[in-house]
Amino acid sequence: MLDWTKHVIWWHVYPLGFTGAEGSAADAPHPVPRLRALEPWLGYLLDLGCNGLALGPVFASGTHGYDTTDHFRIDPRLGTSDDLRWLLDTCRERGVHVLLDGVFNHVGRDFPQFRDVLERRGASRWANWFDLDLEAGGPDGFGYRDFEGHHELVALNHAEPEVIDHITTVMNHWLDVGASGWRLDAAYAIPQDALRAISDAVHAEHPDAWLVGEVIHGDYPSFVRTGGLDSVTQYELWKAIWSSLNDRNLFELAWALQRHDALLDDLVPLTFVGNHDVTRLASRLTDPELLGHALAVLFGVAGVPAVYYGDEQAFRGVKEDRAGGDDAVRPAFPETTDGLAPHGWPVYRTHQELIGMRRRNAWLTGARTAVDHVANEQLAFTSRSGDGEVSVLLNLADREHRFDPRGDAQVLASSGSGGDPWLLAPRSWAVLAGSDKADGTVSTTTDQF
Repeated sequence: MLDWTKHVIWWHVYPLGFTGAEGSAADAPHPVPRLRALEPWLGYLLDLGCNGLALGPVFASGTHGYDTTDHFRIDPRLGTSDDLRWLLDTCRERGVHVLLDGVFNHVGRDFPQFRDVLERRGASRWANWFDLDLEAGGPDGFGYRDFEGHHELVALNHAEPEVIDHITTVMNHWLDVGASGWRLDAAYAIPQDALRAISDAVHAEHPDAWLVGEVIHGDYPSFVRTGGLDSVTQYELWKAIWSSLNDRNLFELAWALQRHDALLDDLVPLTFVGNHDVTRLASRLTDPELLGHALAVLFGVAGVPAVYYGDEQAFRGVKEDRAGGDDAVRPAFPETTDGLAPHGWPVYRTHQELIGMRRRNAWLTGARTAVDHVANEQLAFTSRSGDGEVSVLLNLADREHRFDPRGDAQVLASSGSGGDPWLLAPRSWAVLAGSDKADGTVSTTTDQF
């Protein structure tokens, strides 16, 4: 694991939405330096406890940023290359790492090489960059492989060496400019031998660059062992957190924590409870008062954590499977903190408390986790390394619950206060520092209380 990633906590921003940019690049004929609107929020990011800015797509595209038309040009709705350079320099001066979002599985139909294919078809100099079916007919006179049925997203042919060269050139270019790493969008759809060629070429030029692939399900470790990436997105844990809280079934989370711990043999994943592609946590939870429980898990286990902008203010928003269905989870932010609603600040302070705990126990990034006790509505687990250990206690029940004490304990963070750290009030959580059972046994019950 790269040394700097042991200490980074990301604030994840979708720039086109955050800055209130137009929905279509056609509506922005002249560059607008909206990337600079992020500068006033760097202090907010740092006060939250983060030290990384994970940016969604910033490169030229037609609509939502994932239909890229030029990897070397900034989307005019966000500004110019000078604006991104300025942002990268400003972040570096503030000690903030920047992660860029690389859409390298597919491109938009206005990508120049594909525009040439539309004009020349099989005779195009760039025909091998795409998987074409020249006999298919249709409105273009031919067919092509797209991304998951989205005809406007043209899949690249990663068996073509020039495609690999293009991707690595783009990645190295912006790393040279000042980015710290890349999130590879839809990495699960890119052949792993292509990922290996890309990651090896990038790491040869930038050994400290962190490359994390978007992987939703499947064999996570293979993307590191075979694909050469440094990390992947931990969707399994994300799903288990909100699902187990909604169903009052913490056995699901206990199982996911065992799976999560096994991943540490091969990688330290990117962990999250919200991002630009999913319903907001405050909307996903049937009981929003359990939001702190989800955060206690996120910051109490191994991983490189990310906070999606607005989640720290209890923003709500439901993702829908329709055109524009992502808009609700990708909203504009106000110009300053004065524009944020008062009801969001308690959730912000909960984030601060738990991120502060994480910062004081940075070893948690690579800690191993064991489940100590699990019932339908109670869970206790301990994360430990040679540098220390912390225990996370969750009580979902409408009555207090006392966990089996495991020696002296200090409360590092909690949703309440009391004299007995092992006694949790109804629907509360706590993070403790202290000794664990010497024999490492796990208590498992099936009772509701």
